Amino acid sequence: MPTASAPDLPRPPLGPRHWPTWFALGLMWLAARLPWALQRGLGAGLGALALRLAGARRRAARINLALCFPEMAEADRQALLHASFRDFGIGLFEFARAWWGSAAPMRRTVRIEGVEAVEAIRAQGRGVLLVSGHFLTLEMCGRLMCDHLPLAGMYRRHRSPVMEWAVMRGRLRYATAMFGNDELRGAMRHLKRGGILWYAPDQDMRGKDTVFAPFFEVPAATITATHQFARLSGCAVVPFFHRREGADYVLRLGAPLADFPSADPAFDSTRVNAEIEAMVREAPSQYLWIHRRFKRRPPGMESPYR
Repeated sequence: MPTASAPDLPRPPLGPRHWPTWFALGLMWLAARLPWALQRGLGAGLGALALRLAGARRRAARINLALCFPEMAEADRQALLHASFRDFGIGLFEFARAWWGSAAPMRRTVRIEGVEAVEAIRAQGRGVLLVSGHFLTLEMCGRLMCDHLPLAGMYRRHRSPVMEWAVMRGRLRYATAMFGNDELRGAMRHLKRGGILWYAPDQDMRGKDTVFAPFFEVPAATITATHQFARLSGCAVVPFFHRREGADYVLRLGAPLADFPSADPAFDSTRVNAEIEAMVREAPSQYLWIHRRFKRRPPGMESPYR
């Protein structure tokens, strides 16, 4: 299946105050063209440097790992922390390559499962909501899956107009459409028309439609949009597992969640969190642990990041 061609976008902002951002994007554009083996090596080194310099993010990741893996020995959690920053560095190169580089090296070794089941759902006229988490591999794996299925995506808009332009320009090279987090109606129409939408509901969006649902048995503020999308559009909800194994990629579309949605948004959000937790357990070092996932707490509980 050919990738999507980017539609015409508004003229990007070019004023002097945007030059530092353009310079950074220029470095990413150049980095996207390095050989894949070199990118992995440089990424691992960049991640090790970030581990030393990014004190606040390192602390957040350490706290998250302690909350989610209390049974793990401290030495093993420390090793996982180091591995997560190594994969973070590699993930930066993956982002750059997905937006501006070639996916040819990844296409030669990618393994994909479950595409036929999603196509069968679409043949019935139903939309499909692919649910995943914020993994460091998400950008490249999204591009690889777009070779086989016409994906649209949802994303959080950037404050920087240059970054907003760059994200749209990069992702619309392969995605069929991109919906900002303020374009829920457009995303809903896409699903009702039988489209496929990729969505990651594992960050606290601070909206009113959230519940506290367990994630690794820890209460986490969880947006109920997955429940609402399924209730209002009739779409199937399919877990999207993806990970990197060395230089290879493994993409798996799981079975649609049965009897979804229920009448209870909290129950459904708990089910979705359990699916994302299963994804994390398959590739724990590739999850975005630096996000303060448990900052907002139920009444009477303090933030663990204080």
